[in-house]
Amino acid sequence: MDELLLIVAFAIVLGGALLFTNAVEWLGHRLGLGEGAVGSVLAAVGTAAPETLIAIVALLDTDPESEGVAIGAIVGAPFLLGTLAMGLVGLFAYLYRGRRRQGVELDAHRPTLERDLLFFLTFFGVAGALAWGPPAPVRIVAGIVFLLAYVVYVRRTLMAGGEVQGEETLNPLTFDRRGGDRSDPPLWLCVTQLLVGLGAMIYGAHLFVEHLLGIADALGVDALILALILAPLATELPEKVNSFFWVREGKDALALGNVSGAMVFQSTIPIGIGLLFTHWSLSTNAFISVCLGFAGGLLAYLSLHRGNRFTLPAVIGWFSLYAAFIVIVVV
Repeated sequence: MDELLLIVAFAIVLGGALLFTNAVEWLGHRLGLGEGAVGSVLAAVGTAAPETLIAIVALLDTDPESEGVAIGAIVGAPFLLGTLAMGLVGLFAYLYRGRRRQGVELDAHRPTLERDLLFFLTFFGVAGALAWGPPAPVRIVAGIVFLLAYVVYVRRTLMAGGEVQGEETLNPLTFDRRGGDRSDPPLWLCVTQLLVGLGAMIYGAHLFVEHLLGIADALGVDALILALILAPLATELPEKVNSFFWVREGKDALALGNVSGAMVFQSTIPIGIGLLFTHWSLSTNAFISVCLGFAGGLLAYLSLHRGNRFTLPAVIGWFSLYAAFIVIVVV
């Protein structure tokens, strides 16, 4: 039964992602936001909600293991984004290079991509440096800095998010059933479709997590391993599916912004919360995930920002980093 419901949950996420990606493009167009800002802020924050909620719920739990699970979920999400998610975006670019007018070349807003990756490398690196469980005053100050840093990031991204996506590149809004000329749909309809799509993705992701954890529990898998691998893998489904649709259409600014913007969010807001409300003493597996996630972000900076293309060695590198962690944890 759990296996069947996993398929149903994935179908719900897929349908929600179709609605969400279509709506977020129109919303960005109507608000006059650049493609970089649309991908890195609107799309990324919306699809990062499931992971953040899981961490917060775990922190509120009275179970003695809940803090470890919360920390695992907090560091597991950016690790997965910086390795597996980046690898999938690169793989999709290769698979659909004949359909993409730019092939494997990168067509993204470079300043936004650079800002995203540098923010991620800075704050995820600091999170790893504090892994030894610093004194409360240090954790509190660091947590506040992390939270404020994301506010600064959003402001800078909205102010310099690149060019507004042209209306001719947009598919008609799915919810717009007026007939005839369906360009320029009303703003309220864009928001409605975005919320419906986001709700479907969050519900589908949580349904996926619930039954995935049920299967893992029946197999006797450790709770921390679930937090580090299975929960982030399921809750990152929205980013992966959204990016698939965008990179297939050659909209790299949106596809990469969705992942890199989520990397910034996950390396500031949830980690800031973790620093404020936990002892932030990382287990060996959690610390390894931070190191490998940082390596994935560095690889993205070197291959995407500097190299300006999706390279096969980089794609193999991202998948290898993720596979290495699975082997370390399981073995």
